Amino acid sequence: MEICLTKTFNGFVPSDPKSQEWADKIKIGQEVHSDFKKARNSGFHRRYFALLTIAFDLWEPGEINSKYGKPEKSFDRFRADLQILAGSFHTEIRVDGTVRVESDSISFAAMSQEQFEDLYQRVLNVIMQKILPNTSKEEIEHMTEQFLMFA
Repeated sequence: MEICLTKTFNGFVPSDPKSQEWADKIKIGQEVHSDFKKARNSGFHRRYFALLTIAFDLWEPGEINSKYGKPEKSFDRFRADLQILAGSFHTEIRVDGTVRVESDSISFAAMSQEQFEDLYQRVLNVIMQKILPNTSKEEIEHMTEQFLMFA
């Protein structure tokens, strides 16, 4: 079971209804054991997706022809490809022996805040190189802030 706690002057208290429900079932004096870790910043997670949304809206696939056809403009594929270009990926060997490159999970359980902040910076660098080469980091960050204010 995963619960969320917030530290207060009186100790730790449940942060959400699910956690409160779990805590209410524990009897006074009953011992519980857990492995605690700090939660990732959900605001920064929203910032990451705002950055990706801005880049996606400004990106045009271009005229890439392959034996498989032209690429479709897909946000999920775009997000995964930026992460792969930023070095956040793993490879899988398929049944037929071919290799498939997959982006790593960015779930709260899979990545610490520090790892996520590092990924954000690496993806921002990819966006500056591949999507918005004539835009400064400060301009992109400003666009992201503006996006978050209106989202």
